[in-house]
Amino acid sequence: MALAEDTTLDTGRRARGGRSNRRDASTKPLGVPYIRRNIPTYDILSEENLLKIERTADRILSEVGIEFRDDPEAIELWKKAGAKVDGLLVKFEPGMLNEILKSAPASFTQHARNPARSVEIGGSNVVFSPAYGSPFVMDLDKGRRYGTIEDFRNFIKLAQSSPWLHHSGGTICEPVDVAVNKRHLHMVYSHIKYSDRAFMGSITAEERADDSIDMARILFGTDFVDRNCVILGNVNVNSPLVWDGTMTKSLRAYARANQAAVIVPFILGGAMGPVTNAGAIAQSFAETMAGCALTQLERKGAPVIFGNFLSSMSLRSGSPTFGTPEPAIGSMVIGQLARRLKLPLRCAGNFSNSKLPDGQAMQEGLMSMLSAVHCGANFILHSAGFLDGLLAMSYEKFVMDADLCGALHSYLAGVVVDDNTLAMDAFLQVGPGSHFLGCDHTMRNYTSAFWDSTLSDNEPFEKWSEEGGSTDIATRANRQWKKTLAEYEAPPLDVATDDALKDFIERKTRDIPDAWY
Repeated sequence: MALAEDTTLDTGRRARGGRSNRRDASTKPLGVPYIRRNIPTYDILSEENLLKIERTADRILSEVGIEFRDDPEAIELWKKAGAKVDGLLVKFEPGMLNEILKSAPASFTQHARNPARSVEIGGSNVVFSPAYGSPFVMDLDKGRRYGTIEDFRNFIKLAQSSPWLHHSGGTICEPVDVAVNKRHLHMVYSHIKYSDRAFMGSITAEERADDSIDMARILFGTDFVDRNCVILGNVNVNSPLVWDGTMTKSLRAYARANQAAVIVPFILGGAMGPVTNAGAIAQSFAETMAGCALTQLERKGAPVIFGNFLSSMSLRSGSPTFGTPEPAIGSMVIGQLARRLKLPLRCAGNFSNSKLPDGQAMQEGLMSMLSAVHCGANFILHSAGFLDGLLAMSYEKFVMDADLCGALHSYLAGVVVDDNTLAMDAFLQVGPGSHFLGCDHTMRNYTSAFWDSTLSDNEPFEKWSEEGGSTDIATRANRQWKKTLAEYEAPPLDVATDDALKDFIERKTRDIPDAWY
């Protein structure tokens, strides 16, 4: 099976039943909890070339080293592990980090408050999660503007309502109308309140990471959280070759609580790393291994996700570029390297530099998203909504991307070969020169044979122009997200749990002045 079974959810892997029903299906919180891929990964490098990259990463780690700033405890952990420490600079003998990483699990379950929504991260499993971190939001009606807590909640509702996304995500957009020192509490609460899927917590300070985990403990129970992963924290390297204390303290907080940190360098080729792909990959590999290994020094066996975010840049202007071919093909190599370490992978996503939900956005997004699918990524952050180089979350692009995720469900299912799909009974019934439109085989399979978009228009030109109003996909997406939000119903949340979460937020914010930076 390409898709994870979910017997509690009333849906197949494709929405069916006429165009109106297909459009309605996109507004309902149904779907499989995650995908089990049924196509192979795309391994592009030979053993010889993989070894060259690994050896270069070893040289970076042993001869250049990585600085660990503002986290004396991390430095002490490295000393005890046998690394060479000179002030803030840490150097690692070849093979040292590989050995430490052997205790990290190859796959793990992230539990959701609805057990039917729990996701398996690692192995042949694929989890789609919304984009993360944009300060702005945009739609066709109001244009581009700073995100608010209302926008944040709207995107959670859209993700919850999509049958093609599996995860609630994290900082889907920055709610800038909430004080920075209190923002994380309201974001985590919103994920818990408006979604019953797995979610991510804060990483912008150690105490905010701890607060996020404490809220998860209120939801799941302290003992359960100590034994199981229920929350993720997405932490970034300060490339090149620097881990700052904000990030290492947060990743250690997640590991200490037996929760998963997603370790992600963001390497802008030609700025924060070499302009050449192989060198940037080697740097990324070194930085990520160091972060992943630190989680194991904090708590052996803690879940961790090997992350990567390669990006190119315009060498004429210095601007970052997204959805370009070089990072996409580089993701294939990252996938090979992560599998050799036997770690779950977060890689690539639906990236674009376009300022509108247009052809450029979908062209760039598809190139990047397919690289995530083919490189073997298990947790695909930025699956929906990414525009303007991640500066903006677009309502229209969100539902367009979610629709694409639906197509990728079928793509990842591969080709099933059995008596039904070989269709010999259809050939015997139809014979030469006739058609298959009304044969028994077609009638048995027509509701599930092909994936059917809820947004694409497949009508003849005349019907599209006369009855459909000559709309483009962005206009149809605008209508769909509004309809989805109008029909959204929050999943039930235990009243006592809800009250305990609200009380936690009130106690944490009582008599504390707002801080806006």
